[in-house]
Amino acid sequence: MNYTISNDQIEVTVSDVGAELMSIKSLKDGTEFLWQGDPAFWAGRAYNLFPICGRLAEGKYTFRGETYEMNLHGFVRKSILDATVLARDKIDFGLRSDERTKAMYPFDFEYHICYSLVGSTVKMEISVINHTDSTMPFALGGHPGFNVPLAGAGAFEDWRLEFCPECEPVRVVFSDACLTTEERKPFPLEDGKILRLRHDLFDHDAVVLAGTSHRVSLKSDLSPHSVTVEVPDAMKYLGIWHAPKKEAPYVCIEPWTSLPAYDGRVDDLETKEDMFELSPLASYELIWTITVE
Repeated sequence: MNYTISNDQIEVTVSDVGAELMSIKSLKDGTEFLWQGDPAFWAGRAYNLFPICGRLAEGKYTFRGETYEMNLHGFVRKSILDATVLARDKIDFGLRSDERTKAMYPFDFEYHICYSLVGSTVKMEISVINHTDSTMPFALGGHPGFNVPLAGAGAFEDWRLEFCPECEPVRVVFSDACLTTEERKPFPLEDGKILRLRHDLFDHDAVVLAGTSHRVSLKSDLSPHSVTVEVPDAMKYLGIWHAPKKEAPYVCIEPWTSLPAYDGRVDDLETKEDMFELSPLASYELIWTITVE
């Protein structure tokens, strides 16, 4: 089921399947900012990632001597979450662990993502509660896709990603299986801040960067419209993606707190890099935003 929240500037629709954004639309001129899931390119729109980001080697991991299987980006994106409308411009989606989730992830938890609107900004407040009597490792991420070009202005190549402040990112090199390798390469930006979009950027799947600034905007000199994604320090990796080897009319801007598994290495969840370690009965909160103009 889809739910819609709005204020005097934007209207946002969210599905209870994965608490996935379905639409971010301007009420001023009707511009749709969010990718609309054309299956010819990518049927998704804006996955929420939990409790992993990316792939696992062999699709599995171990924890305390047991082996578990989990799909790409975790299970929230295909789960039905409970929706609670809090106001005209605010809605919360929650997922509580059950036998289905415990077969993939052996913890008693609550996951919530609360969407609220502030002007032309979509605020996403994610909270995780550990109801288990042991430490709970997990990761968080987002996977929103945005139309390129926005409102039909120019071509894909007329658009750019602009980072603020200037930064010197490095690329996390992936294997052909889209798993992490030990290799890191400098990924210089034009003037320390600009990445001009072109389709062949994604011929080898996602560009995943570390060391970027925490604010990145989708812009073009041909349009007054833009999208800005702002993330906290904890979201230390940024994936940039569209369907490989296609002239896909969108780009995903994906903030992650951790990376996929290393190629050839089945993760032990207790030693997997960059995982949050949530103490028993504790909670964790993370906020990131999407602003449209």
